Amino acid sequence: MRRITGASKTADRIFQVATGICASSPVLFLLAITAIVVVQSIPTMRFMGWEFITHVTWNIGNLYGAMTHKHGVSVPMGASYGALVFIVGTIASSLIALIIAIPVSILTAMILAYRVRGPLGWILSILVELLAGIPSVVIGLWGILVLAPWIGHQFGPFLKSVFGFIPFFGGSVGSGYGLLTSGIVLAIMIVPIITATTRDLFQQVPLLAREGGLGLGMTTWETVRFICLPYIKNGLVGAVALGWGRAMGETMAVLMVSGSAINILPHNLYSPISTMAAFIADQLDSAQTDASGMAVHALSEMALVLLIITLLTNLFARWLVGGRSTTKRARAGARV
Repeated sequence: MRRITGASKTADRIFQVATGICASSPVLFLLAITAIVVVQSIPTMRFMGWEFITHVTWNIGNLYGAMTHKHGVSVPMGASYGALVFIVGTIASSLIALIIAIPVSILTAMILAYRVRGPLGWILSILVELLAGIPSVVIGLWGILVLAPWIGHQFGPFLKSVFGFIPFFGGSVGSGYGLLTSGIVLAIMIVPIITATTRDLFQQVPLLAREGGLGLGMTTWETVRFICLPYIKNGLVGAVALGWGRAMGETMAVLMVSGSAINILPHNLYSPISTMAAFIADQLDSAQTDASGMAVHALSEMALVLLIITLLTNLFARWLVGGRSTTKRARAGARV
């Protein structure tokens, strides 16, 4: 048996401390970021209250005029901070991205996992993962040069002519900078994340289960529908939640193609929008010119709202996974 020396005990203590620090760092970072955002948001909470998330108008007021006082807070005359437009823009664009990305990702992952083998499969898998590494500003530039003009002149009018009887698809198509373009750009950005995760999940399905389905006379689609998808559904929910979080937090690409709408809610699929992340990045410089600091506090509260929505999204996904698993275990226990 190896003798334990004093140096070994010291090294073991250092190892335990290092692993403890590393393991707790994500929680500490999250708590630190949340605490700073909450503290910075307090002045705006006192000034706007719940109207911050129900009000449409965003106006930092007259920075060179007199100050007004409300609930013990001083702000520029005419200032009003309403985040509803940006909350709606964030949720709507990310939902459109999910509607586009989920079927594309599942079918692509199925092809990569079951149909394409050898060097071709390896090359396609690498290309999908490389797509996730493309800087968002590059995708945004492509959106400006190619996607927005195409939607404004061709795809938007086509959708309007075919589905115009549906209220959200009718109305003015605009210039192409808006909700639909933002949703497509976000879909392109989250497809690699969902695809790579779903491909790994498909590969974990037992081979005997898939071959058993084919042996019973199932088609390939039926095998995927009734055997593979039920087997991976918990992980698939997590992959979708991961992509949704990425879509809601994306900044630069959306800022370049969204149309940067302020004080107006989207009235159709082509309306200009602004998301919370893009608006914070766009307005931070001008907000810092507010001597009262209230504009920065308002952006901090918007960041807090974005953080809460993202956390709730992940918690909802975990509830879907954990809740259904618990229910199944409970039913299995009841049958036993």
